[in-house]
This record gives sequence, C-alpha cells and structure tokens, in this order.
Amino acid sequence: MPSLTTAPDHGFTGLTGFAADLLNALGEFGVGVLVFIEVLVPPIPSEVILPFAGYLSQAGELQLGWLIVWSTAASLAGALLLYWLGAAVGMTRAIDLIARTRLVSRTDLERGAEWFTRHGSWSVLVGRIIPGVRSLISIPAGAARMGLARFCVYTVVGSGIWNTFLIGAGAALGTQHEALDQYLGYVDLVVYAAIAIALVTLVVRRLREHRRAGAAGVDAEPAKVDAAR
Repeated sequence: MPSLTTAPDHGFTGLTGFAADLLNALGEFGVGVLVFIEVLVPPIPSEVILPFAGYLSQAGELQLGWLIVWSTAASLAGALLLYWLGAAVGMTRAIDLIARTRLVSRTDLERGAEWFTRHGSWSVLVGRIIPGVRSLISIPAGAARMGLARFCVYTVVGSGIWNTFLIGAGAALGTQHEALDQYLGYVDLVVYAAIAIALVTLVVRRLREHRRAGAAGVDAEPAKVDAAR
C-alpha cells in the first residue's frame, strides 16, 4: 500500500485526481471507500473510480484481485443500507426522504422502483450494471421484503461482474496514461454538468417554493380580514 507521505505525482486532475489521491493514500481499501460513497452519495461514478484503479494495478501500485474484492464488498454494504431503509419505512417514504436531499432525482428513484416492480427480484441482479438503477434498485427490494440471502447473492454477482469489467478495462490500458486521462476527462465533464444541472434545479425549485409560499400568504390576508368582519 502506498505511503501517505510519499504519494506519487500521478498527474490527474478533477474527480480522477481526487480518486488518485485517495487510492495512493489508502490503497485497495480506498476503492471500497469510494464505491461505498458512490452507492449512497452521488456523483462520483464507478465509471471513473474503477477503470482508474485497474490502471494503477498495472502500474504496480495496487493488486487487481483485492480491487475487485473491496469494490464488491463496498457495493454490497451500500446496497444493504438502502435495502434496510426500504424495509424500515416503505418504498414511498424512502423515495420521499432521499428525494428531499436533492442528491438523487425523484425520477431516478421512481425508475428504480418501476424496474423492480416490472422484473421482480431478478432486477437486483441485472440492475447492478445499469446506471441510474444500479444503487436505487435496493430500496424497492427492501420495501418488498425480498429474501435477504437472495438479495445479497444477486448483489454480489451483479456488482462483481460490473466491477470486474470496469477494473479490467482500466487494467487493459496498461501504461497508456494519455488514453485513460482522455476517457476519464470526458466522464469528469459529464459529472460536472450533472452537478451544475442539479444545483440549478435546486435553486429554481427553492425560488418557486418561496414564491408560492409568498403568494399563499398574500391570498390568506384578505380571507382573514373578511373573517374578522
């Protein structure tokens, strides 16, 4: 595992640079940390984290097998938290709670619920490789009280396949730093655009809510006056 005090100058920036710093500091375990965060708190996508980790394995800084183990274990840990949330409060309340954080859109949450309703427990297995569904499918699975053992098996298999594919893709690039940097740069731009859109949407919603509240207050005043008369 690389030393905290002697982390190499990897030359990456943006989200990739952040991932590189953490991986240099924590080694294979750092992949687990990043994947766990990705499951619960977007928007650091596995499409950035895992190929880069695979690339570092070919550079001799990380071990490929442990990257797959830690990333899959973290996927399961995050999925279980969302599963238990769905089981504890039900699908509707879980969607409401998460949607209020503005970290995930209600549309994505409802898409995950619809996917589970349409395809049943198999959607947990297949959904692990589908962006926008991968994490959120755990909530309806918990709300439907899907068998925990089956949920864990499907999550490990589906997430393991997805993680292995992305890590392997990064490892296949070997020492092609420029090719990887270009790919991850494009992904960074997409993530930054998504963050910007989310922030603008949040501001617009807040302004609309404030205006509606103000309008409701103005409309209520004449009614109070009339009632007093």
